[in-house]
This record gives sequence, C-alpha cells and structure tokens, in this order.
Amino acid sequence: MQASTSPAGRPRSDLNADVFAATLRSVHEFGYAGATMDRIAVAAGVAKTTLYRRWPSKGALITACLVDVFGPAPVVSEDREELLTTAIRWGAAKIAEAGVGAAFAGVFTDAVSDPGLREILSTELQAPYLRVLQYALGESEQRVRFVIDVIIGTLLHRMGISGEPMAEDDVEALIAMVLGVFR
Repeated sequence: MQASTSPAGRPRSDLNADVFAATLRSVHEFGYAGATMDRIAVAAGVAKTTLYRRWPSKGALITACLVDVFGPAPVVSEDREELLTTAIRWGAAKIAEAGVGAAFAGVFTDAVSDPGLREILSTELQAPYLRVLQYALGESEQRVRFVIDVIIGTLLHRMGISGEPMAEDDVEALIAMVLGVFR
C-alpha cells in the first residue's frame, strides 16, 4: 500500500473558508459576544483546538476573518475622487454584509483593553489599506489614517446605533464630505 503524501484533514484554504463563514454566521446569529469559540467550532464542524492552533484568540480569528472578507483595497483609478468614492462604497457594502459590521465593532471594542489585539488589528487589518491609500492618494499617513477613521467609524456607528447598514443616500453624503477634505 502506498503512503499518502497529503496531510490529514482539510486543506488550510478550505478550512479557513469554512471557519470564516461559520464565524460570520455565528456573529450574525448570536452577536459578537455570543459568537464564542465553542459556537464557531461547532458551526464550522471542527474542534475548538483546531481554531486555537490557528488563531490564539477570538479577536485574532475575527481579524483574520475580516481581512479575508475585505480582501485587497479596490484601487480602480488614479483619480482621487473616483478612488475615494469607490473605496467608501466598497467599505459600506462590506460592512453591510451579514455579521461583518457586528464582527468589526465587537473586535474594536475588545481591542480597547487588549494591546495585543490592537497590534493585530493595526498590522493585519489597517496597515495594508493605509499603505495602499497613502500611496494612491499621495497623502501623509496621519491624513489617511484620519480618513479611514472617519469612514469606518461613521459606517460602524450607524450600524451600531440603528442595527442597519448606512442608507445609500447617507453613503453618498459621506462621500461628499470626505471628498471635500481632499479638494
């Protein structure tokens, strides 16, 4: 009998996809606080130890999930207004996806009192977008960080206050406000 050369279990990419989908479903169904590692493991059909081997905490898992959901920044143009308009609409649409806004807001709340989680959020979630936008817009890190804070903070605030994503008319008003800063 020939020995198998593939590792046991699911391939990492399939496992991550299953876990990330289960994470967002759990957050959507139970809220951020109720989406425990136990519940996520059950929903993903894996052992809790499988989760902890890959992600040392719920916050690290949620951050990895958000990085996966958001993917690369949509740099579609060299025109500043078009770039910012696309980025804001893209961010609003992503935050509106089931479980994403609650996951984002929850992990931010946890990060307030967890310096390790703040570091993970900063390096894995924010830094890639910060670098891309800084380069694409030709602006300082401080200015781009401010714009990211205004956009994401506003979108999450609306989700937290109303339980609903920002209405399209309000997204357009946010775009107009941000574009005003860069004129």
